[in-house]
This record gives sequence, structure tokens and C-alpha cells, in this order.
Amino acid sequence: MTEEVATTQEMRGRVKWFDPSKGFGFVISEDCDVDILLHANVLRNFGQSSVADGAGIILRTQRTQRGVQAVEVLAIDPPEGASLNLTEESHSMVGEEVLALPLEPARVKWYDKSKGFGFANVFGGNEDVFIHVEVLRVSGFADLESGEAVALRIVDGKRGRMAVQAVSWDAAARSTE
Repeated sequence: MTEEVATTQEMRGRVKWFDPSKGFGFVISEDCDVDILLHANVLRNFGQSSVADGAGIILRTQRTQRGVQAVEVLAIDPPEGASLNLTEESHSMVGEEVLALPLEPARVKWYDKSKGFGFANVFGGNEDVFIHVEVLRVSGFADLESGEAVALRIVDGKRGRMAVQAVSWDAAARSTE
């Protein structure tokens, strides 16, 4: 058996595809001549169970005998050109206004990808927060799992509270450190 030197390299790329049910996906990068394997466990260590196709991603990678693999996710950005137009409230908000809203810790109550929406509960609160599939897409998520911890930026809409951005709990915790 030969020993392999475990050197890592930081790369920026885009998610080609990711399938949570298969437990993996691939990233393409101009810094690499082959697709980069992104395993679900590496994504979970970042604090997300899924990632949207086309999302920008910064990875620490390692070249192995089986190819190039992600060993750590450092950041995820929404897919290019992603915009959010759900209601009059969110339509009138620009990115800076959304980012000025506080991140509220929440747990996903349920999310149904086929229906395109779900609900979360903010810690310490009783009201449900509506989460639309477009909010996930522009936030860089492909799906959410029941019980998943997230941080949400929330507005009061005509029908109640609704998320305008979702961030993985671990990523939100890292950004406050």
C-alpha cells in the first residue's frame, strides 16, 4: 500500500448537481480539470443537508486515487442571477435590506419539496414561519429536512411571518464568531 500525501487546496466553483437521496453530487471549478466529488457528510459538516444546483461554493479539496474530493465546505453562495419576488414586502426589499434583518434561530417543522414550501418554528416563539422553495433556491439550498436547525431572516407578510433568507445554523454561528 502506498502512502498518499494529504495536501489540500482551496477551490471556488459551482454545484453541477447534488442529490441528497444519493448522498453526493459534483462541483465544477476552473481551478480543476475534473469534477469535484461533494459527499453529503462533507456538506453536513458545513451545516446543510442539501445545496442548490448552480450555487457558488468554496471548498477545500484533496486529490486521491479516485479523483478530486471535497473535504470541507467553506462557503456557499446562491446560484447566479437568483432573485426573490414572493410578495409585495419581499419584492420591495433589496439585498442590503434583507441582510439588515436579524438572523433568527429556527428549526424546520416540515418541508415538502414537491409542494414547494414548508414551515419552521423560531426558537422561543409559537408562530409558524412560512418557507417557500424560491427562498431556499436564492439562499443556496435545494431542500430542508424536518428538525434541521437553520437561521432565518423573516418579514411579516399579509398571511403571517415568512422567511426571505435561510442560512445553515452552522454557517450563521461561524459568521458571528
